[in-house]
Amino acid sequence: MSDRLDWFLDRSSPEPLHMQLVRFVKSKIEDGEWSVGMRIPSQRDLAANLKVNRSTVVAAIEELTAMGLLEGRAGGGTYVVNTTWSVLAAKPPLNWLHYVEAGNHRPNLKLVQDINEAEFQPGIIRLGTGELSSELLPQRGMQQILSRLSQGPLWLGYEEGRGNARLRQAIAEHMGRAGIHGSASSILIVSGALQALQLIAMGLLERGSTVLIENPSYANSIHVFQAAGMQVSGIPMDDEGLRASLLPHYRQQTAASLLYTIPSFHNPTGTVMTDRRRSELAQICRQERLPIIEDDVYRDLWFDAPPPAPLKARDPEGMVLYVGSFSKTVSPGLRIGWITGPEPVIARLADIKMQTDYGASSLSQMVAEEWLRSGAYEAHLAELRLALRARRDRALQLLEQYCGGIAQWNKPQGGFYIWMKLSGDVPMVRLFELARQEGILLNPGIIYDRHTSQHLRISYAYATAVDLEYGIRTLSGLIRTLLRGPIDES
Repeated sequence: MSDRLDWFLDRSSPEPLHMQLVRFVKSKIEDGEWSVGMRIPSQRDLAANLKVNRSTVVAAIEELTAMGLLEGRAGGGTYVVNTTWSVLAAKPPLNWLHYVEAGNHRPNLKLVQDINEAEFQPGIIRLGTGELSSELLPQRGMQQILSRLSQGPLWLGYEEGRGNARLRQAIAEHMGRAGIHGSASSILIVSGALQALQLIAMGLLERGSTVLIENPSYANSIHVFQAAGMQVSGIPMDDEGLRASLLPHYRQQTAASLLYTIPSFHNPTGTVMTDRRRSELAQICRQERLPIIEDDVYRDLWFDAPPPAPLKARDPEGMVLYVGSFSKTVSPGLRIGWITGPEPVIARLADIKMQTDYGASSLSQMVAEEWLRSGAYEAHLAELRLALRARRDRALQLLEQYCGGIAQWNKPQGGFYIWMKLSGDVPMVRLFELARQEGILLNPGIIYDRHTSQHLRISYAYATAVDLEYGIRTLSGLIRTLLRGPIDES
């Protein structure tokens, strides 16, 4: 369950605070929102969330325990039990926890769940978020496009399975400028790049199969392949990107079915795979008959020069499924991405998408087409690249000022991320918790590679200039304190 409550104490009420909490928890249980067997938030989390002394929470829990609604357990934590006489005399309540635990979709990592939840807490400084700040989103451009579209007829029905034909043609022309030549019939419109990966996992891979990924990788933080019953196996990287020469060995060891890679402004390291390495990778995958998913959602966010041609641009045999998106460049709320690949594969994935949600939003597809057709997309990109480059430079200055001597980092040539390596042994989960107490949300490297215990993903795309400086300065202090030894909480 969520550790954050969408509820507040009424401090002007004559009712004691702990009794207000008792009444709230009791209503949650009686209304069935908190089911039997569910673990409630910890005393510390409740106290912090409600901004009260821990003694207030303890008093409420003791009252609820006496009522037979809660129970503390030896292993730690407090759980909903509902053993009141009225309940015991009737049928036992439905235990939804059994259904939750029996679901076949694997839950996210606890740390990732905490990050996803904390991102929407008021006042939190998101120091690792892979999203554009509202300052960088094209508010005026979007309003102009919506205004133009509103002057003509709007298509409010479903689109065909592969998506709006005009948008697919516009995307084909857009990709052609990057050297990818394909027709609109080889493109499927999806609701963001993540859905593209989900469709591929559901439609093309057998349960129990193995997907090769870079190590570290964004794919480790989302469990899209693991949730569909697949295994992932990481291949090391160097300054040129994924070490392609190791592919045959890993393929033999794992009998892998597919390779997933982010060659341009890699997430989380920011690495750009060199042209030489891309050619080597393409050649080895052809020899191994190993299909590739090329996740290229950051490609357009270069600062000084475009990255090398995509893997899909050197794919005469149709071995690459190319994934693009507008989420990192125009708007994550638009929810429009695409897959390009062989037509039989696109037809298969389109069929699954129609079974899943009956197609992406028709209105969003009209907006996306207008961005491409009108020239607004390229104009916006020119401004966005300048803004992101200035943010990157400022972030690097702040890291040098506050973190020199305690960390090392790369200088990205595009995208959102700085991959920061701490110089000493710092307990990363403890650092995450301490930073969160200071109102700062981190993305520890362990969510991208569970063996990476010294890295952080720093994003310069989201936090304001003021928040970025405060966040990095505070982070520096926490790291230096932890490097000196454990923090005494007594």
